Amino acid sequence: MTKKAETWKRNTTKQIADCRVFKVREDFCERESDKLEHSFFVLENPDWVNVIAVTKDRKVVLIEQFRHGIEQKILEIPGGMIDENEEPEIGARRELLEETGYSAEKFIFLGKSHPNPAIQNNWIYHFLAPNAEKTHDTTFDEHESVIPKLVALEEIPSLIENETITHSLVIAAFYLFELRK
Repeated sequence: MTKKAETWKRNTTKQIADCRVFKVREDFCERESDKLEHSFFVLENPDWVNVIAVTKDRKVVLIEQFRHGIEQKILEIPGGMIDENEEPEIGARRELLEETGYSAEKFIFLGKSHPNPAIQNNWIYHFLAPNAEKTHDTTFDEHESVIPKLVALEEIPSLIENETITHSLVIAAFYLFELRK
């Protein structure tokens, strides 16, 4: 007989912290097979978006920014949180424009993925914005310091391979982009 992964039933939950961009909750759960009790911590996040914006001359609009978790500047694609009651594509358009000043007429949904289902409850929606062009100045949140950079599309695989691009959600977006080719 094939063994199946265990499931856990949440009996109660308690909010531990409200950290502005996410909340932390503690779930008190019971394993269904043997009633073992244990607590698990979950980060409650809004859903996110990210955007692979490609210009008419096949340059990808990347951003460089400092990430506090690793205390380093890294290269990413534009993205961020979806506002409450905002459709994912609208959030993707907004984030691209705010962080880079680029926009595009057409946005193509590439897919969605769970950022870290072990401890997070949200989705990230990945979009492609072909024929992107600079249309506005950037408008950052007060905690953001973002530098837009243009990189040739054909350089992206080597930037991932040599670990210049290391953000897993960016790599996931480029994987979904490759599947669409």
